[in-house]
Amino acid sequence: MSLYSENIIPGNYGKVFEVNATEDSDLQKIKTKILELEGITDVIINKEEFPIKLNVHTDEIVAIKDVEQAVISLGFHAVPKSLFSL
Repeated sequence: MSLYSENIIPGNYGKVFEVNATEDSDLQKIKTKILELEGITDVIINKEEFPIKLNVHTDEIVAIKDVEQAVISLGFHAVPKSLFSL
């Protein structure tokens, strides 16, 4: 494990998560819940792809597990995408 694999690092790229929610109302609840976390500046929802992706931007280092737990608390799952494709 490394700093990059366990955390969201501030910058232009952010961190991409796949979510299992499909309804607009559920996606908005997830976005609102993630934005409540300290250090999160923006959550961009990409519904053009399946599964639906969220791009989370921060202004400080935020643990990926914090974002995952926020989404789990709403009854959904968020799976972080790898920084580099294998």
